[in-house]
Amino acid sequence: MPLVHIDLIEGRTEEQLKGLVADVTDAIVKNTGAPAEHVHIVLNEMQKNRYSVAGKLKSEEK
Repeated sequence: MPLVHIDLIEGRTEEQLKGLVADVTDAIVKNTGAPAEHVHIVLNEMQKNRYSVAGKLKSEEK
């Protein structure tokens, strides 16, 4: 059972997330031979004020 964790900053639409999980599932099925119904994906969406790059919160970006 492949289990994939994807961490994202919040802000994507439901359609974008649906496309992401469909594409990731297809890639795992193609490259591992696991059936799609055994592929589990966990999406972790972080608030922009809970993620930092180079010492600055993403919420501080303009």
